[in-house]
Amino acid sequence: MKFIDEYRDPQAAARLKREIERITTRPWTIMEICGGQTHAIVKNGIDLLLPENITLLHGPGCPVCVTSVELIDKAVTLASRPDIIFCSFGDMLRVPGTHKDLLSVKAEGGDVRMVYSPLDALKIARENSDRQVVFFGIGFETTAPANVAAILQARQTGLTNFSMLMAIVLVKPAMAALLSDPENRVQAFLAAGHVCAVTGYADYESLAATYHVPMVVTGFEPLDILQGIYMTIAQLEQGRVEVENQYTRAVRREGNLPAIRMIEKALMPVDRKWRGLDMIPASGLGLRPEYIEFDAERRFGLTEYETAESPICISGLILQGRKKPHDCPAFGTDCTPEHPLGATMVSSEGACAAYYRYRRTAIHP
Repeated sequence: MKFIDEYRDPQAAARLKREIERITTRPWTIMEICGGQTHAIVKNGIDLLLPENITLLHGPGCPVCVTSVELIDKAVTLASRPDIIFCSFGDMLRVPGTHKDLLSVKAEGGDVRMVYSPLDALKIARENSDRQVVFFGIGFETTAPANVAAILQARQTGLTNFSMLMAIVLVKPAMAALLSDPENRVQAFLAAGHVCAVTGYADYESLAATYHVPMVVTGFEPLDILQGIYMTIAQLEQGRVEVENQYTRAVRREGNLPAIRMIEKALMPVDRKWRGLDMIPASGLGLRPEYIEFDAERRFGLTEYETAESPICISGLILQGRKKPHDCPAFGTDCTPEHPLGATMVSSEGACAAYYRYRRTAIHP
């Protein structure tokens, strides 16, 4: 089936649905690795269109959701200091740490500011030379170039009151960790189109071959996702193991080479703890030694923290694809977007937030 050119053709979804039903002969389990795709699936009922023997699992595809409790606690510590202006994307402000979140620190008088880019935090640092400014550098590979741009500008202009709490995570090592789990159920992946727009997908080919798992780089429109599912099932049914690119209008196999070179200039792989997945070797990006003065953990002497999550929250199992939000006894009762127990309910891309917004009445009539 050829690629779809018109992504809002009302007949295309019906054609894809028929094609998926036609080629599906057995049960298959597919994981989408991006929270944006999860929301598109749940909002548009894509999973409900599929044959009953096709199961979609929601993976750890939201950097807000997978940021470790330890890093949240470190962010809270920094934001509570009177000499620090702490800058963060808005969706991190209500992610719970062990005892509180960043919004609580702000309510208690901490100078916590919501920004839309690390360059906004850089501007705040220039305007407040008597204060230290820390930016919470979360994200996947997608946000890494902007973080590096801010660091390079700080170095170029001699800005000494700017640093980052680094929390960038890498998608491929997380996929490998899921596939190597003895309880793994994933038979194929819908790979994150926005990540691959930066990194490309050539590096995924060895992962697909090692675990014998097909992968399709997929966009975010409902028809993107339906076609990605169709391409994935076609591989599974035919016994093929390839990395295919559905998102051809935005992704090339080699990725965005200038962005990759920028990342490599200032960042290097480091071990990183993931919420729900624990420590994954070489699954994050940290500052290279020549830029270490911009590392907030080093600058402010932060050490290891003893952390704890809500004992009734199952967000870790949800991030691993073992459970779905409606399997949690706290969903929609003790845990809501207004009073979240876990990051998957807070984040605008979290699976629990998607189910609460679009499926709550179906789960709790």
